[in-house]
Amino acid sequence: MKWEKSCGGVVFTRKADAIRYLIIRHLGGHCGFPKGHMEPGESEQETALREIREETGLTVSLIDGFRAEDSYPLPQKPGVYKQVVYFLAEFSDQTIHTQPEEISEAYLVSYEEALGLLPFPEAKRILTDAHGFLIKRM
Repeated sequence: MKWEKSCGGVVFTRKADAIRYLIIRHLGGHCGFPKGHMEPGESEQETALREIREETGLTVSLIDGFRAEDSYPLPQKPGVYKQVVYFLAEFSDQTIHTQPEEISEAYLVSYEEALGLLPFPEAKRILTDAHGFLIKRM
């Protein structure tokens, strides 16, 4: 079995004392979090920061203490599985500029709205874990 590894983030900002999550819609139609492949020599955190910046134009800060993983088979590559590591990432006072080659839309939404946009149970679990982590820190 072969593995590919990507890293990204559950990206959020605070607006009027409310948490808003950034959900992106990929050109393929499904919604998720910004993420991408690790480059040789990069750490997981470096990959997450780079991919978030490339896909959204945002410079974020990673929140210490949160790390979540997902893994799944790649249907287009039989025998290959993808491992994705997500960090919690915060931004403020920036405009989102999506990467048109990969992203069709970006939504800045409440936790409940984000859950409704995410199609996969594991993405919903990761968002729920991140949201719980944030609420405990407030």
